[in-house]
Amino acid sequence: MSARVTRFAPAPTGYLHLGHVLNAICVWRFARSHGARVRLRIEDHDAQRCRPEYERALREDLDWLGFVPDDEVPRQSERGPAYREVLEGLVQRGLVYGCACSRQEVASAGTGDDGELRYPGTCRDRGLPLESGLGWRVRMTPGVETFIDGWRGPQAQDPGAQCGDVLVRDRLGNWTYQWAATIDDWLQGVTDVIRGTDLLSSTGRQIRLARLAGRPEPATFWHHALIMKSPAQKLSKSDGDTGVRDLRAAGWTRNGVIAEALRRGGLAAPTG
Repeated sequence: MSARVTRFAPAPTGYLHLGHVLNAICVWRFARSHGARVRLRIEDHDAQRCRPEYERALREDLDWLGFVPDDEVPRQSERGPAYREVLEGLVQRGLVYGCACSRQEVASAGTGDDGELRYPGTCRDRGLPLESGLGWRVRMTPGVETFIDGWRGPQAQDPGAQCGDVLVRDRLGNWTYQWAATIDDWLQGVTDVIRGTDLLSSTGRQIRLARLAGRPEPATFWHHALIMKSPAQKLSKSDGDTGVRDLRAAGWTRNGVIAEALRRGGLAAPTG
């Protein structure tokens, strides 16, 4: 049997907060329990929001917290040729098309399952080219994806009803999270994806995209609870919520930060 591999994949769009610490705890705990390797992947696919200073800070914070990966894979901003090469197979099958719709236009069309924005297929049959200035979408035919979440049990999602045809490259030329993460998890050998429940609804479409791209067997997904700042709002990097750097500056110790993340995430602290 091949070795199991998981990953910690922060986006350098802000400073690490306790929610990221909770995810790191879950990733490294899983790796220790299952003999898996942890790969660090910098998800800097969004050129407009990512900053070098945030990446430097998150690396410093990870080192201070004691989360040491087994290896590091190329950052997403370096992976454009690989994403395009895989997508070309879908293009040849007529599964990709250009889209001129703005986010505002998509929002005005209403929501799908789970209340998220759903693309209504406005440009699906317009024959628009795959060029800069247009979004690129992959067709999601009707159908349910079933999978077993390692912590939450059986799940069923219909990507077409949830979000419609999936945007894989935006109008600014950025590869989207959905496509970049899916292709990286496949090509970088990730067998187990450990993340928060805010991304649970993305799982069905990522399994679908991976299968269309050629992945023979999907990854196993494990979704942990989030640290919330209110019953309806999770912690946010952009809001500077409970930042690790702020806690360090206030005199918190490494063990204190980890214990606080565990407490607020509802997880038991390690014993012994």
